[in-house]
Amino acid sequence: MSRKNWLVLILMLLIGGGIIAYSLRTVNLHLLVRDFFTLNWWWMLVALLCICLYLGLEGVVVKIFMNNRHPDFTWKDAMRLPPIEQLFNGITPFSTGGQPAQLVGMLQCGVDGGLASSVLLMKFVVFQAMIVINFLISLVIGFHFIAEKLHALSLLVLFGFLVHLAVIVGLLLVMYWYSFTKKALNLIIKPVELFIKPERYEKLRVNLNAKVDTFYQESLRIKSEYGKMWRVCIVTLCQLFFYYAIPYFIMLALGVHHINFVMVISLHVLIFMIISLFPIPGGAGGAEYSFSVLFASFIGSGSKLVLAMILWRLLTYYFGMFAGMVALLVKSDKIKHDIQDE
Repeated sequence: MSRKNWLVLILMLLIGGGIIAYSLRTVNLHLLVRDFFTLNWWWMLVALLCICLYLGLEGVVVKIFMNNRHPDFTWKDAMRLPPIEQLFNGITPFSTGGQPAQLVGMLQCGVDGGLASSVLLMKFVVFQAMIVINFLISLVIGFHFIAEKLHALSLLVLFGFLVHLAVIVGLLLVMYWYSFTKKALNLIIKPVELFIKPERYEKLRVNLNAKVDTFYQESLRIKSEYGKMWRVCIVTLCQLFFYYAIPYFIMLALGVHHINFVMVISLHVLIFMIISLFPIPGGAGGAEYSFSVLFASFIGSGSKLVLAMILWRLLTYYFGMFAGMVALLVKSDKIKHDIQDE
């Protein structure tokens, strides 16, 4: 990690501490401490297991994609990438740092840059597609709830869905209408030339066209590997399920029973969509606020609600970042370059 990354990490920890301190301003600390020591730690272990499975199953996706390209790409390296992604997603606006960090991680293993980019791009496509599918289901189940609680949040949720849907549509256009999409892309970025230097614009245009070409070539290969894509989709759905279930087990740990499992998962899907729109790394502020607003109806006690929010944030945000710091210390294994693609 660079000095800048360390500074951002420290800043995000300070912001997180400030948000928690602000949340505690109206809470009886004695009640909060009592709630903490009366937690059902077995349910907390289940919540911890869920976030571990979320990270682990993403490693499984990487391994599936790499198996027939480099069979000697180890499980250790596959499992090392998701925490690194979480770390750099957590310290960059709109989670933009995760993909480049994973690319660097794969390059350290000796994977060709073009191949690594293709694998990460296809992983991203599947992940986005599964998010959209989960969102559509959750929209039917939980949108009326979020619309009743806070109208502004419902607008953010819909906007977030449109952003994710636009990404998927754009990628599908590349896969199935390549020539048109490439022409449209060059037309769309043309106005940018008015605001930046010609050489910088040309570099941008070449880079974007190269990414489109790379994705298209990989999509041709993936189209012929339906079995692999189905496996990746199923694993990704399971991965997201474990992530979305975390608040349910945290509430059980706090002694909050008689809660609707499907509703809790649906609301967490919607929160995930809201967080993706906040420009501050990790969705700081927006994540805590949306959690508190949406789950206040399930958790009557103010101290329990704040404690649930803190535990949720520790597992879904800070755990991944600290796991990523550990993953950076793990030395990668080099692949053999004489292995050819099947």
